[in-house]
Amino acid sequence: MPLDPQIAGLLQMMEAAGNPPISQGTPDQARAGLRTLMVDLRDPASLVPVASVTPGTIGDGIPVRVYRPEADGRATRPTVVYFHGGGFVIGDLDTHENVCRRLCRDTGAVVVSVDYPLAPEQPFPAALDTSYAALRWVADHVDDYGDDEDRLVVGGDSAGGNLAAVCAQLAHRDGIALAAQLLVYPAVDMLGDYSSRTENGAGYFLTLDDMHWFAAQYLASAGPDDERAAALAADPRVSPLLADSLAGIAPAVVATAEFDPLRDEGDRYAEALTAAGVPVRARRFPGLIHGFYGMETFSSGADAATTWINGQLGELLAGTSTDSR
Repeated sequence: MPLDPQIAGLLQMMEAAGNPPISQGTPDQARAGLRTLMVDLRDPASLVPVASVTPGTIGDGIPVRVYRPEADGRATRPTVVYFHGGGFVIGDLDTHENVCRRLCRDTGAVVVSVDYPLAPEQPFPAALDTSYAALRWVADHVDDYGDDEDRLVVGGDSAGGNLAAVCAQLAHRDGIALAAQLLVYPAVDMLGDYSSRTENGAGYFLTLDDMHWFAAQYLASAGPDDERAAALAADPRVSPLLADSLAGIAPAVVATAEFDPLRDEGDRYAEALTAAGVPVRARRFPGLIHGFYGMETFSSGADAATTWINGQLGELLAGTSTDSR
């Protein structure tokens, strides 16, 4: 399918802005670029209404933002612990404000958005350790959030999808029951050789050079011959597709995009989950690029894809609901 025409227009606008590629700039420049796209260009009227948005901290001072849905008579609510994307280097609570608002509204869940530490200032395993600590905290205090201990979800997009996938594996190991995991174009294999990386490695928002740059920041790599970084890339806590077993982990919603260098590894993870007996709802979205989850104000195609993703999670949670309404 051809590239979504509205997405194509957005890419042309970004190119005309003349900003250097992420891989050729500094982390601060990359962060400012994403903020311009996802915050500064956002029409405040486009923000999805929810009942409340509350900033705070959990655990050992982890910053979060909690989104609560409008009352609709349900006896209990699910809870989604959400990790933003951005290659472990960029992104924050603000860039994913509308993603979390939309997720809250569409699923009727309380969404806890986690502001985990970024590389290169805090490389692996800082982001993972903080993310998992946040999930454990919410699991232990679920009555303060969605108050349904049977419907706790971990989710994220891109690098956040990586963190969510790893946290789902760790939760299974530690006996933390999850109702689902939401993985939107997750980065799950830093070592793999996938055709989507060459087919979509340039011209579609996220480039292959960007991916290498993000990985180098996250793993504190000294260069292509850095044996320590190479060993970390093979660690399932970095590349969850390489886990010895995926059996028994939470049911998953997995979404990928046609014009995304991460497409094939996300598809492969969905296949591996299915092969391990994990219930999976997966879809590759034609015409879309990496980052579409959050681009609904720019593209009706991205909007429809977001509706499907959130709807699938909502249906999955409805199947485990203890609501007596």
